[in-house]
Amino acid sequence: MRTVWLNGEFVPETEAKVSIFDRGLNFGQSVYEVTPVIDGHFCNWPHHQARLERSKALARIADDTDWPVVLDELIARNRLTEGRIYLQVTAGAPADRAFPLPDPPIAATRLAFTQADDLLGNPQADRGQRIVLRPDLRWQLRSAKTTQLLYAVMMKAEAKEAGVDDAWLVENGMITEATSSNAHIIDARGVLVSHPVDHGVLPGVTRISVIAIAQAMGLPIEERPFSPDELMAAREAFISGAGTLVIPVVEVDGQPIGNGGPGAVTAEIRKRYIDLLRAG
Repeated sequence: MRTVWLNGEFVPETEAKVSIFDRGLNFGQSVYEVTPVIDGHFCNWPHHQARLERSKALARIADDTDWPVVLDELIARNRLTEGRIYLQVTAGAPADRAFPLPDPPIAATRLAFTQADDLLGNPQADRGQRIVLRPDLRWQLRSAKTTQLLYAVMMKAEAKEAGVDDAWLVENGMITEATSSNAHIIDARGVLVSHPVDHGVLPGVTRISVIAIAQAMGLPIEERPFSPDELMAAREAFISGAGTLVIPVVEVDGQPIGNGGPGAVTAEIRKRYIDLLRAG
């Protein structure tokens, strides 16, 4: 049975309980992070920690948990070699449900758990993803990694019903991101184009490494929004995220991207990113 961590204690997953009055449950006042685990080690923590601090500040959540100690122990207790580790911090559980922030403040609810998965052997890395485009109707503070994920869940369900792997979201005629990862293209000029990090997209930790790797490869980079027409005309397209690493996208709304198969540039970026993770 998996061991999870809740408010300072390591417990069997069946014994972990959270109050029905928790503000994460009642108001979505809750933030989270997911880090990949490769060779038994969680990855990219400085970037995840920085984003977690920004998310907590925006959501008005106070917490000073020493997360690396918790994550190391969880990985060891669950003998996790490859997969991901999830942590969440909510604004806590008051005595009853009420919209105003508790005064005086109450302790945050903190939890973490591991998930075993074959990140390196993901078959989508070889065959690529097929996606559809859908309107981006999410709230406007997307730069905070909160648990307000209803629209992403709905769009993933629509993608599944359409017989494809995921959806990319479109706002004001421009693509923002995928349902749970950042979106990129290699355009007809060979330029890597990626939506700039602002309130409209999540500042992806994997994206930071992707941009650095692309620079090291000598690729021209433009951080700007791109349109569906640019996507359709691109040589390659791909996503980046903690749960997927780097995955090619080969079809959009039934139309092939490039030659309809995973691109060589995307494959090289994925390889270099995996090497970077393994190097620690």
